[in-house]
Amino acid sequence: MSEERPVELWIIRHGETDWSRSGRHTSTTDLALTPDGEEVARALVGRLAGIDFDLVLTSPMLRARRTAELAGFPDAHLEPDLVEWNYGAYEGITTAEIRKLDPGWTIWTHPCPGGETAPDVSKRMDRVVAKVRAKGGRVLVFSHGHTSRALAARWLAQPVDEGRLFKLDTATISVLGYEHEGPAIARWNS
Repeated sequence: MSEERPVELWIIRHGETDWSRSGRHTSTTDLALTPDGEEVARALVGRLAGIDFDLVLTSPMLRARRTAELAGFPDAHLEPDLVEWNYGAYEGITTAEIRKLDPGWTIWTHPCPGGETAPDVSKRMDRVVAKVRAKGGRVLVFSHGHTSRALAARWLAQPVDEGRLFKLDTATISVLGYEHEGPAIARWNS
């Protein structure tokens, strides 16, 4: 951990898109923010005012990059490991539609044909956690719903499927840090 200040990982899920509003799974489809999504992303400026970050990373997807830009971080570094869980054949459809094909399906417990598995996502999130801890200090990331939840699980040294326990709305701030020597959630979905 940094001697100047403890390691903190700040996570912001991108603002609303048409598909996030309608519950359609969005990974590789590069969607823009809705006008409401842009407005809420702009509101992050005030919420983050006066907070210094040692590193700012963003998923390369437009919705995350635009959220970073509107939140006051136009020079955020692209981090490919922060892209959303690849839904494969389930891209663009809702959970209810998927469950007509695969009853009981969840991203946490079932595969996505042609997409990523939980172990695939876990490896990516472990690389992000390692990068943040190696950097030290306060790191801010702009990411996606399932990826951010998986990242939180891996920060806590839990299996990636434990991300199912962390509800996460668009354009919210979550903070992971430490309680004594152990990784902890300092703030979630705020």
